[in-house]
Amino acid sequence: MESKKMRMQELVELLNKASKAYYQEATEIMSNFEYDKLYDELLELEKELGITLASSPTVNVGYEVLSELPKERHEKPMLSLDKTKEVSRLKEFLGNQKAFISWKLDGLTIVLTYRNGVLEKAVTRGNGEIGEVITNNAKTFKNLPLRIAYQGELILRGEAVISYQDFEKINAEIEDPDAKYKNPRNLCSGSVRQLNNEITAKRNVQFFAFSLVKAEDVDFHNSRIYQLQWLKEQGFEIVEGDEVTYETIEDSVLSFSEKIKNNDFPSDGLVLVYDDIAYGQSLGRTSKFPRDSFAFKWADEIRETELVEIEWSPSRTGLINPVAIFKPVELEGTTVSRASVHNISIMEELELGIGDKIEVYKANMIIPQIASNLTRSGVKDIPGMCPACGGKTEIRKDSETKALYCTNEDCVAKHLKSFALFVSRDALNVEGLSEATLEKFIGKGFIHTYSDIFHLDRFEEEIKSMEGFGEKSYVNLQKSIEKARTTTLPKLIYGLGIANIGLANAKVICKEFHYDIEKMIHLTEADLSNVAGIGPVIAKAYVEYFANEKHVEELQKLLQELVIPEEEVNTEAQIFENMNFVITGSVEHFANRNEVKAVIESKGGKVTGSVTSKTNYLINNDVTSTSSKNKKAKELGIPIITETDFLNMLNN
Repeated sequence: MESKKMRMQELVELLNKASKAYYQEATEIMSNFEYDKLYDELLELEKELGITLASSPTVNVGYEVLSELPKERHEKPMLSLDKTKEVSRLKEFLGNQKAFISWKLDGLTIVLTYRNGVLEKAVTRGNGEIGEVITNNAKTFKNLPLRIAYQGELILRGEAVISYQDFEKINAEIEDPDAKYKNPRNLCSGSVRQLNNEITAKRNVQFFAFSLVKAEDVDFHNSRIYQLQWLKEQGFEIVEGDEVTYETIEDSVLSFSEKIKNNDFPSDGLVLVYDDIAYGQSLGRTSKFPRDSFAFKWADEIRETELVEIEWSPSRTGLINPVAIFKPVELEGTTVSRASVHNISIMEELELGIGDKIEVYKANMIIPQIASNLTRSGVKDIPGMCPACGGKTEIRKDSETKALYCTNEDCVAKHLKSFALFVSRDALNVEGLSEATLEKFIGKGFIHTYSDIFHLDRFEEEIKSMEGFGEKSYVNLQKSIEKARTTTLPKLIYGLGIANIGLANAKVICKEFHYDIEKMIHLTEADLSNVAGIGPVIAKAYVEYFANEKHVEELQKLLQELVIPEEEVNTEAQIFENMNFVITGSVEHFANRNEVKAVIESKGGKVTGSVTSKTNYLINNDVTSTSSKNKKAKELGIPIITETDFLNMLNN
């Protein structure tokens, strides 16, 4: 049973990966035959086990937009748990009982109801008495079964969570630092309670069952642990935990405390619940807490240290964030020397001044924070100039919170995206310069212009001493920068970030004007209007960019740093000029599809990823395939040609 469930999950993941590659990335990682074979295997397993996961390609969850989330009263109130930070209190609670101890996941608690093997309802915890109905959103949770084998009424509780990995990925896509989510719990809460469940689907929410409320006509042998195992057999992922007694509880808590550092899901402690269902229920409840379970929170490890500096870190919105730098201390097994203070209001609340004795800890054993200030010398030396650009700063108050901002619209920190584009793969391709690293370097004043990237060796010692850097990282970055010095003119033009100029347009312009950079700097809109594929909007943006003397100066500086091999001007007949191709499926006469693309471009044609009304030919060796691209081509009356047909076009 367990191996079949694992195989089912493996098939769901593999088939979804293949679909994403095919429909979103215009690549194929398996043949249609192989896909159909695996799809049929998944269908058989779903029938046999009576389980269908929400993320399975065999089901389509309809997206729905609501005006508001309806409210509903819980059948049984959801109480909070009594808490302790002492293992001795857990031992006292346990006595001679057996219990189950598990993560106290930090997400959003959800109550699910299934009838006749189908998910009927999902409701958030809300205030414990009344929650919000989020059924259609729950249907998009990555690992939640929509259908199960059990046909009676089933009510269970669990936690909806978003992993740290997905949290960081989603936050990285949000440009405005002020709009970024503070932690995975906030992101999860916002995702689960969306009025449009298409947004929920994109957030990779996962569900872990932690309690069974009701299941008719099932003998659970008076055991909570058995209940969870039964839920697992129905296709639910259950919260990770251990069976414990008075003698083993200390070792188990220690084991969890060691795991939390590498745990991908947010947790703010542990939950202990008696295994004996009847015994637990016989204890009843207080006005606030059930008596059959207890929450445990780790006692924060607090260290005293000295505040050495407040580092001011500019961001792309102009907000300048204060970061406390203190003498290094050991916390939860790692050396810590910095903590975000977030804003001036918090600094003032702590009366934070250089040289103060402060106490620091890790929130949830992960995020360094200042617990208290023992000497409270007071806030001073708030910078009047931005550390990135030297522009004037000002303190602004928003919702009773004071923060520091740079007033210079041309501040280099506000143009982080431009630098990120310049070092991206299709431009200069400088590996090791992520947006986060660029933001740090710009904030410290290492980078003001594109050409500064090639002189980061001036700050060697400072970079090596930065958090997350060291000798090896620095050496690898320098190697990548040296490698990036040799590039092509189209990549350089694209990397400048001229509005509406993609790499394909940059190639067209360079080719049209024979890679003559001096001539290209002085082009007029009339010059560009004669180039196929370059419309008036692109021409205007291009000419306006080079009309700015600063831009021309920066390009001249870059040309002194770079090596651009002379391009061979293609004299081949442009037989595919003004023609658009789409390539799909496997190829036989070429090494790969990129080789076909190169041939088409050398003959003046373009290759795109999807079939549209502007497509002239779809190249697919399987002409009779029922793939989405073939269907679209047939709908639009676009010829589907084989590789042999394409070779004949080349040779005629």
